[in-house]
Amino acid sequence: MTNEKSTGRHGRPVVTGFFEKRTSSVQYVVADPETRECAIIDPVLDFDPNSGATATTSADALLAHIEREGYRVVWILDTHPHADHFSAAGYLKDKTGVPTAIGEKVVEVQKLWKRIYNYDDTFAIDGSQWDKLFSDGERFKIGNLDVEVLLTPGHTLASIAYLVGDAAFIHDTIFMPDGGTARADFPGGSARALWHSIQRIMALPDDTRLFTGHDYCPGGRKKPLWESTVERQRVENIHLTKAKTEEEFVALREARDRELPMPKLILHSLQVNIRGGRLPEQEPNRKRYIKIPLDALEAAPWAD
Repeated sequence: MTNEKSTGRHGRPVVTGFFEKRTSSVQYVVADPETRECAIIDPVLDFDPNSGATATTSADALLAHIEREGYRVVWILDTHPHADHFSAAGYLKDKTGVPTAIGEKVVEVQKLWKRIYNYDDTFAIDGSQWDKLFSDGERFKIGNLDVEVLLTPGHTLASIAYLVGDAAFIHDTIFMPDGGTARADFPGGSARALWHSIQRIMALPDDTRLFTGHDYCPGGRKKPLWESTVERQRVENIHLTKAKTEEEFVALREARDRELPMPKLILHSLQVNIRGGRLPEQEPNRKRYIKIPLDALEAAPWAD
């Protein structure tokens, strides 16, 4: 069965991944080869937690690629509010003027983290920091390419995937086969919800190209990778081949998550990313400040 017959999506986008080694994140430029229109997916704003310095090197590399290829960017897309890096969506909107978008469940994430950060009522929890909030099953275009939005909660409650022609940008649900699946223990996360989201992805045609959001080079693998297929994941994924049922997967995922420390930048990045990739406002001294709530999350295993 072909991708077009089963989903109604048409086209084969040109996909270019950009690996950001500090956070092991993969940013994407996905382009329609016919019209040269493109979208940016999950861009990274550089941040050094030791010095507090920010930079736009990673995001500027995306823009340079777009210019070299003669593309015209029409969307800046995030798959979810990231917990391990700052989104560059705000910066790229300022540079390009094109709309930003994320899934509509981001408002629930905003409500949750507003409480954690103790923000006052001036902080909007209606998703207005983005130009568009996508619902499950919503469709739009990148040039002549058909795009469908798929709600895929579990890693976060707001996670979505973008199905673009024969490609699916699946963020932090399934990693490369030797990396298994994404953690589901963040505030609002759920291993059970992640299982059902993975089943939606695995129900796509076997030849669907899957593009993941991170690669941590497990087992000492030298080169970062980010592209696989539904068929390859079904046959090779170290978690999906071991956990054949929902209960087995939940037990495996939750046991694994208990062993993991929280990401180093989770408390830094969420206050930027629930603002649509915008840094906190300048204070009277013209400096910006990141707010770190103490004892807000479960202690890491090494803290016991």
